[in-house]
Amino acid sequence: MYQDKTLVCKDCGNEFVFTAGEQEFYAEKGFQNEPTRCKPCRIARKNSRPATGEAQQREMYETTCAQCGAATRVPFIPKNDRPIYCSECYASRRAPRY
Repeated sequence: MYQDKTLVCKDCGNEFVFTAGEQEFYAEKGFQNEPTRCKPCRIARKNSRPATGEAQQREMYETTCAQCGAATRVPFIPKNDRPIYCSECYASRRAPRY
């Protein structure tokens, strides 16, 4: 049913084989697009990204909690048109989950 295909890597320009087994795997997973990178380039791209769960450094901004007045830090630029709460006050304002 599936036959090996030769594709060209969009990163390095080298040809690579998209095997029948890989095509079957892609079909089982519901993937609709063929791979665009060879295995070494896929690995290099994956290794260049931060790992899942690894926090990236975010710029934090100092502000004051609108409820208790405590100093707090938020990952967005505070605006005067909406109140900002510290973690504790924010949690107390949220609707209870059932």
